Amino acid sequence: MAWVRVILLLVFLSSGAGMAMVPNPFTTRPPAPLAAYSIPHTDVNPLGANFFLEREVEEWKRELTFKMARDVGIGWAKVQFSWESIEPKKGQFFDEKYRQSTWDKYDAIVALAEKYGLRLIVRLDRPPNWSRKDNQYPTAPPDNFKDYGDFVAAVVSRYRGRVEYYQIWNEPNIWPEWGARGVRPEEYVALLKVAYQRAKEANPNAVILSAPLAQTLEKSPRDLNEIDYLGAMYQAGARPYFDILLANGYGFDRPPQDPPDPAVLNFSRVMLLREVMVRNGDATKAVWLNEFGWNASPPTFPPEKLFWRRVTEEEQARYTYQGIQMARSWGWVGVVNIWYFRQVGDITADSSDYYFRLVDTDFTPRFAYYRIAELAQQLRVAPPGLQQETSPAAKKDGLWALQLVKGASGGTVLVSASPGDSLTFTFYGTEVALLYQGDADAGMLEVTVDGSTQEKRGVIDLYRPSASPQSRVTLAQGLSPGVHTLKLTVTAQRNPASLGRRAIIDGFEVAYRPSWRPFYDLVVLNGLSLLLLIASFRWKRAR
Repeated sequence: MAWVRVILLLVFLSSGAGMAMVPNPFTTRPPAPLAAYSIPHTDVNPLGANFFLEREVEEWKRELTFKMARDVGIGWAKVQFSWESIEPKKGQFFDEKYRQSTWDKYDAIVALAEKYGLRLIVRLDRPPNWSRKDNQYPTAPPDNFKDYGDFVAAVVSRYRGRVEYYQIWNEPNIWPEWGARGVRPEEYVALLKVAYQRAKEANPNAVILSAPLAQTLEKSPRDLNEIDYLGAMYQAGARPYFDILLANGYGFDRPPQDPPDPAVLNFSRVMLLREVMVRNGDATKAVWLNEFGWNASPPTFPPEKLFWRRVTEEEQARYTYQGIQMARSWGWVGVVNIWYFRQVGDITADSSDYYFRLVDTDFTPRFAYYRIAELAQQLRVAPPGLQQETSPAAKKDGLWALQLVKGASGGTVLVSASPGDSLTFTFYGTEVALLYQGDADAGMLEVTVDGSTQEKRGVIDLYRPSASPQSRVTLAQGLSPGVHTLKLTVTAQRNPASLGRRAIIDGFEVAYRPSWRPFYDLVVLNGLSLLLLIASFRWKRAR
C-alpha cells in the first residue's frame, strides 16, 4: 500500500495546495537601479516644487498646501525669503507698522515644513531700498555686497539645524534681475563668494546653490544665454563658492527626449550646462533643477501670450513624469523643482503662467499631480546596490541632522544623539547592510526588519575607541526575495566606554541573493506531478 500513499501525496502536490507552500522566485523581479549615485546630493527624493507660502494669508490654506504636497510624495519645498521683508532697516528685524518680528512669517513656514516632513530650499534675494541708492529695479543687487552677506548670515544662523539649502540670488544673466548694470558675471561671482563664506561661517553644514540662470538664446549687453554666462562664471572664479549648480529646466513645446542644441530652448538644454561644468573640472558636483515643467495654456491663447509655448494637459503630465525619470537616469541630477505647486490667486487665468500649476487655487489636482504620485510610489522602494542615507526610500523621524563630511559615501551623513529618533529604510532584496561612522561618542541602534527584531543584530554597538571613517555591518540576510522595511532607532543604551549616544549613518547596501532551494523544490514537484500523470495514463490503459 506504500505506492497508494505516494500517489495520494503526488495528487495533493499537483492539485496546487502543496505548490502554494513553495515560493516561486520568478514571480517578481528586483527593480533595476536608475543610476550609480556617486555624486553628493544626487541620491535624494527628486520630487520638489516651488511654493508661494510667503504670500498666502490664510493659515488653513498653507496647511492644506503642504499636506497635499506631502501626500503626493513631494519631499522638497522651494520658497523665497525676501530680504526687503525680513530686514526693512539695516540690522532691524522688526515691522514697526504691525509691531511684530519680521521673522514670524518665515518661522511659521519652517515649522510647517517640519510638521509635514518637507525639506526647504530657501531663495535669498530681493534687496530692501536702503541697500541701494538707485531703486528703479527692485531685483537689482545691493551697492555693498557685505550688506547681503550680513543678511545671509542672519538667516542661516537663525535656521541652523532646520534648513540647510540656500539659493543665492536668481537669474543674474538677464535684465532686470541684475538691474540696469548689464551682464556682469564677475559681479555675481563676487556676491556669491561673500554669501558662501558668510553662510559657512554661520553653519558649516549649509549647502549653497548657485543662482539659476534663465534659459535664453540671447547674447546682448543686458541678456546673455545661460551656457556662455556659466562659462564666464567659472572664468571669474566661481567654482569654490557653490556646492550645487541650480539650473532651470523648462521644456517649452518639446518633449523631454528632444536632444540638446545650443540654438534650441528645451528641457535637455541643461545637459549643455553640465558640459560646461565638466570642462571646468566640476564633474563631482550635482545639478538641481530650480524651475521645471511644461505649460498647458488653452489652445485658444494667441501666440503673443505663449511666452512658454504650450502642450496639452495630458502631455504636461506625461512629460513631467518622463522628464524626472530622465534626469535621474543621468546620475548627476538631484532635486527637480516643478514650477509650480499652487499659486495663491494673484495669477489670473488670462495669463499663461496660470497653467503651470499642479493644483488649482481651490485645491483641485491637475493631471500632472497624479503622475507625480505614481512616480513617488516607485521611489519609496530602494533597489539593490549602494543607497545613501538621503535616499527617497529612507524616512527619518526625529532630530536627525544632515552633515557634510569629506570622505563619507555621497559626501554626507545623518547624525542623531536623541534616543527614540528613528530612520526607516524600505528596500527590495534579500539582505541589507549599514554603513556608519563610529567613534568614542557613538551609541547603539535597535534594529528591526519588517517589524521583527533581528536575532543576530537586535542592537548594534557603534562605539569605536577612535574615529572610524566608515564601517559596515550586515543587519539582515537570507530574507525572502521581495520588499522589506528596515528600522533603526537610537537607543538610550550605550557602550560603557562610550562618551555619548551619537549615531552617524552613512548609507545602506542592499543585495539580492535569492536561495535556489525554492527553484529546486519547484522542479522536483513539477517532475513528480509529471510522473503522476504518466502513471495515471498507464493505469487507465491497463484497465
